[in-house]
Amino acid sequence: MPGPVKISGVIITYNEERNIRECILSMSEVVDEIVVVDSYSTDTTPEICRELKVRFLQNRFDGHIEQKNFAMSQATYDHILSLDADERVSDGMKKIILDAKHNWQYDGYSFNRLNNYCGHWLRYSWYPDRKLRLWDRTRGKWGGTNPHDRVIIPSGNIIKVNGDILHFAYQNLEEHFEQVKKFAIIAAHAKFEKGKKAYFFLHVIINPWYKFFRKYILRLGFLDGYYGFVFSGLTAYLNFMKYLRLWELNRSGK
Repeated sequence: MPGPVKISGVIITYNEERNIRECILSMSEVVDEIVVVDSYSTDTTPEICRELKVRFLQNRFDGHIEQKNFAMSQATYDHILSLDADERVSDGMKKIILDAKHNWQYDGYSFNRLNNYCGHWLRYSWYPDRKLRLWDRTRGKWGGTNPHDRVIIPSGNIIKVNGDILHFAYQNLEEHFEQVKKFAIIAAHAKFEKGKKAYFFLHVIINPWYKFFRKYILRLGFLDGYYGFVFSGLTAYLNFMKYLRLWELNRSGK
């Protein structure tokens, strides 16, 4: 009978001194190595990683998908646990990973992600927010459209499990607002480069309203209170800015 598989924990970072220590410590009990690929941080992220004795590498950032695939390629073992620096492994998730380690049966394991938004857990508007974060790299890799990366396993056997990834997303509304502006531009240009089209009435007008309705009403985001409303609104605004930018790119051809 084969023994337990070995798992490489993989994280990418840029100026994550606020989060990286807890992220590393949360996965240290369930992986056999931790690889951190940093995009030349200017804060104390490198010092914290070296203090915790992880494998620390630096690589130019060409996009979320590109950086995560590079980081995955640097791992020693084929079984990968990937977290963002502002994520942590919950106790329930640890149990699932340890069970999988001793009895690996699937190509990938998909977890719920519980998001902490401005100090409040969003249990409706931004949940279950499923993420495939434990997988066999011989079966799949990072894909999607930047900055919204996802693990793609074309013909794999994937199981949905109930352990939560804990995501400490934004400390305040200003952080979310700034990321909305940045992500809208990145996403619009990524779609434009793939030849995607935006139609003004459908994408710029209707799509943001539907996004808000889906988050706040259909997903019961109103039960998350004030922050459920704000999160739903800023998510809709992200869609508005993304498709408006894409529409302008389509129109100008640049």
